[in-house]
Amino acid sequence: MLVSFLFLLLISDEVHCEQNCSYQDVLNYLNLSGNNELYSMTRPVKNYKNPTQVSLEVLLYAILDVVEKDQKFIPYVWTVTRWNNEHISWDPNQFCGIDNVSLPSEMLWKPDLTIEEMTEKDKAPPSPYLTINNKGDVEVQNDQVLVSTCRMHIYKFPFDIQSCNLTFKSIIHTAREIRLQPSDNSSEATEWSREVMRTQYEWLFINMTVTANNASELTDQDMIIYTITMERRSLLYIVNFLLPVLFFLCLDLASFMISDYGGEKLSFKVTVLLAITVLQLILNEILPSSSNQVPLIATYCIVVFALMMLSLLETIFVMHLREKGSRETQRDTHDWTQGGFNYNVSSSETGEVAPGAEEDRHNKLTGNCYTLERLSDELRAMEKTLTLFLKSKKEDKTSGYWTRVAKRVDKFFFLFYVILVLLLLILIFLEWKSD
Repeated sequence: MLVSFLFLLLISDEVHCEQNCSYQDVLNYLNLSGNNELYSMTRPVKNYKNPTQVSLEVLLYAILDVVEKDQKFIPYVWTVTRWNNEHISWDPNQFCGIDNVSLPSEMLWKPDLTIEEMTEKDKAPPSPYLTINNKGDVEVQNDQVLVSTCRMHIYKFPFDIQSCNLTFKSIIHTAREIRLQPSDNSSEATEWSREVMRTQYEWLFINMTVTANNASELTDQDMIIYTITMERRSLLYIVNFLLPVLFFLCLDLASFMISDYGGEKLSFKVTVLLAITVLQLILNEILPSSSNQVPLIATYCIVVFALMMLSLLETIFVMHLREKGSRETQRDTHDWTQGGFNYNVSSSETGEVAPGAEEDRHNKLTGNCYTLERLSDELRAMEKTLTLFLKSKKEDKTSGYWTRVAKRVDKFFFLFYVILVLLLLILIFLEWKSD
């Protein structure tokens, strides 16, 4: 009799189990079928004094963009939110071992978490489903493209390291109602983010720090801050910006070997100066205008521009000195070539001449004329020599003086210019590499 009873009981349990082997049976048991709003309207606690413990996990999937001009950080993150619904529980043995069920997310209450730094609403649709287990634990997974604000420290651009925060908190619930806590620590979040990382744009992900700010007063709100630290890949900026500026600076140094006569040197320096101006305009489109500190790269460009402008002014000054010496040389040459010596040699003899001495007198006069012509030629040669000698002396005192001054100024400025360039490069490099 007892055996028959046990056999019938076993058969009835098996029949009952077979009748409750679907997810719908679990939902019917929990009274979650249809449009029942019992669990979706209020916080799921049996006593309102009990806060809902909400745990949060954030993984960084990709760094999509960092806009320095607008100070925006655009990451692609995966968030997992977990909490307990005290109104939900069932025995898996009564439902063929079913211990978790997925159902539409709008059917249950969810914590109203938001991100303080978010400036644009997430355009990706939220996850349509959530998962519950037999103990009442609820889990929601969402992928989000966040457009958030991030204060950029660009003093060492393009060798900068940026840290952007994602601060999660409830919109209206205080610590009396919701207690937030991270489900992973900083090392775990960093390691898991590196494993799932898909793209990093121009940045190199370093780590993600998790900080839980628990409210000391129940009227305040708990917050979880995820700090994403990343380093810029600077190779592209070195090749496309820093090296061209350095090349233009080297060209300006090489221009000192161009002759100061003519306008080639002056036009070359002006062209190089205009090229630096174009690069500065490009840099202005990259860097934010709201920065409180002038970036090193801007200082680098400004100093290079100032050095080139100083070099241009020096070239103009040297050309002025050389032109001044050239004008004085031409004036002195004109003055001395207009001068000369006039020799008027005349001899006339008057008196009585004996008729027998006429032929001797004629021969004597012919010899005297020849002698006077030779003397005149020698005087002209002496005049020319004296003119050249005095001209050379005058040039040494006038045009030679200004030419020597121009050469000395050019030589001194070239040494001064090289020293300034070396100091600039050394100081900028040390500042970029300092902590």
